[in-house]
Amino acid sequence: MRPRLLRTAIAGALTAGLTLALGGCAGNGAADVTTLDFFQFKGEALEDFNEIIAAFEAENPDIKVVQNQVGDAETLIRTLLVKDRTPDVMTLNANGNFGKLAEAGVFYDFSDEPILDTISPGVQDILADLGNHGDEVNSLGYVNNANGIIYNQDIFEQEGLEVPETWDELIALCDTLQERGITPFATSLAENWTPMPSWNGIGAYYAQDDFFAEMRADGASIGPDSAVSFEEDFPEAMERQAELFQYSQDGYRGASYDDSTSLFAQGGAAMMLQGIWALSPVKAVNPDIRAGIFPYPVPQDPADRMLVSGVDVAVTMARDTPHKEEALRFIEFMFRPDVIEEFAASQTMMPSVEGAQLSDDPALQSIAPYFESGRITGFIDHQVPTAIPLTGVVQQYLYDGDVQGALSTLDNEWRKVAVRTITKNEED
Repeated sequence: MRPRLLRTAIAGALTAGLTLALGGCAGNGAADVTTLDFFQFKGEALEDFNEIIAAFEAENPDIKVVQNQVGDAETLIRTLLVKDRTPDVMTLNANGNFGKLAEAGVFYDFSDEPILDTISPGVQDILADLGNHGDEVNSLGYVNNANGIIYNQDIFEQEGLEVPETWDELIALCDTLQERGITPFATSLAENWTPMPSWNGIGAYYAQDDFFAEMRADGASIGPDSAVSFEEDFPEAMERQAELFQYSQDGYRGASYDDSTSLFAQGGAAMMLQGIWALSPVKAVNPDIRAGIFPYPVPQDPADRMLVSGVDVAVTMARDTPHKEEALRFIEFMFRPDVIEEFAASQTMMPSVEGAQLSDDPALQSIAPYFESGRITGFIDHQVPTAIPLTGVVQQYLYDGDVQGALSTLDNEWRKVAVRTITKNEED
């Protein structure tokens, strides 16, 4: 257990021990303890949550928290909901599926809870875009990731290069690196998900002003002649993504994610088109690398740049848990600044609590200003129905360069989903 949480646990244990000593044999032992079912999806956070639980239980001897960590969390949580066995407290990845569950009204409404006031409004806006039940607030953002362009700070410093603030500056930077014999980007296309970070990072700018709300409203009429559509609004975004991939290493189309992270870690490329999650495998190869992150510099005005960020861990609780008071107590403990700071540092993530301190990791420090100023926006692929084969379409486009074919496919698939949804709703 890390120092601060260890001290917390020890202090709590001493207090609990003193209380028991003064109370003698009064009480019924285990009968006085409430057990909370804590469902969490993140395997790499298992030990971090074990430490949080130990520290919490030491301060709250009347509550026992049982952590249930599972691999396929989305499937299991749906099964539990169907069986009316919703866990007391849950952490889930905040994606489109999570938003649908929130809209269904199965989660608690935190609207009137004081803890909501401690969380960055920008983080809660990302969750609201995914979905809530009516006007409720059904989840709390815990830690956020960052999706941008990762760069090797040592290479930039050695070559006297500046972080680009506009698209033209980014392309000029890539040209300069090539002229000096340095590969601009370590990328990969062997897995279909690896192009999605750049699609999200660039496409976010083209999906502002309620783009997806209008897409959902137009539904089955989406196409080249509709007010909004992929064919209408996304050609430049797709072309710019393909432009960046042209600055990749030789053989990138057959390279795996592990290949690209290893190449970047060893100094074989100056940048990566990945998010902050890639730093763990990078540092596994090269623990001493100094890496920063900057947002995709799409807008003409640098002041309009945004960092694409997802709520990597969202916290919620069952709407009708019989242990409401105890569950809220545990959640409030999780959001305590000293607790969330340690968790975020361990996971290389941004804490959601306003005023929480960041670790000194250069990647986190480089993106901190965007969180502090609220210049963050969510992953747009979370807005695309899972029935649409988005990742495959984007991957194929980067192989064949057929932007019209890719965008018309996305619009066509959107229409299909809309028709099925409308038909089902009419039948219901």
